[in-house]
Amino acid sequence: MQGTKVVGISKTAIKDTCVSFPEDADEQRAIGNYFQDIDKLINTSQTKLDKLKNIKKACLEKMFSRKGSNTPELRFKGFKKTWKEKKLEDIVDVRSGRDYKHLVDGNIPVYGTGGYMLSVNAALSYDENAVGIGRKGTIDKPYILYAPFWTVDTLFYAVPRKNNDLNFIYNLFQQVDWRKKDESTGVPSLSKVAINSIVINTAGYTEQQIIGVFFENLDDIIVKIDKQINKLKNIKKACLDKMFVTGED
Repeated sequence: MQGTKVVGISKTAIKDTCVSFPEDADEQRAIGNYFQDIDKLINTSQTKLDKLKNIKKACLEKMFSRKGSNTPELRFKGFKKTWKEKKLEDIVDVRSGRDYKHLVDGNIPVYGTGGYMLSVNAALSYDENAVGIGRKGTIDKPYILYAPFWTVDTLFYAVPRKNNDLNFIYNLFQQVDWRKKDESTGVPSLSKVAINSIVINTAGYTEQQIIGVFFENLDDIIVKIDKQINKLKNIKKACLDKMFVTGED
C-alpha cells in the first residue's frame, strides 16, 4: 500500500546468510541446553515477578478505602476503626523543588520526575523523607525520596505530617488518578492547590505503619526479582557474544 513501509526479510536472504557453528553435535547440544536453562530461569523469574505485581495491585485495591466507603475491604487483624476522610494537605506538606545549577558536585542526590539525575553539595531536605510527585511532565509516577536529597523545580516533594507513615502515603499516592488533576492543555502539570485539595480516606497511624511495612516488604521482593531478571539477561547477552562466532562476508 502506497505510503506504508513494511520492514521484512525474504526467504532468499535467510538462506544466503552465512553462519559459523560447531560441527560436533555434542557441542551444539551442550550450548543449546545451556541457553535453554538460562531462558527457563528468566521465564520462571518473570512469571514470579508478574504474579507479585498482580498481587500488589489487588492488595492496593482491597487494602485502601475507596471513595464512598470509610473501611477497606481487606484489613489486618485487630483493626476495626473506620478510616477518616481528609484532604492530602492534612497528611502531607507539599514543597517545591528548586534549580540546582548554582551548586557544586557532592554526595547528595538530585531527583527529577524521571528519578536520580546527579549529586550535589546541598539538600532541600536533610532529615525528612518524602514522596516525590511530578509538577510538570510525568505527573503520575510517585516515588519515595530518602533524605538527604534535592529535587528540581519540576518535582514536588510531599513530607508526611506528624503521625503519618511514609510508605502508607506512598502507596496511597499510587491510588490517586493524577491525570485527572492535570491543569494544562499541553505538557501535563500539577499545582500544590490541586494536590492539597484531593480528598482521601486514611487510617490511624498504627494501621498506617503496618500497611506501609507490608507494601515495603512486597516492593523489596519485586525489586530483587527484577534485578535478578536483568542480571540473567545480561549474562545471556554476554554469553551469546562470547560463545558464538560472528562475522560478515
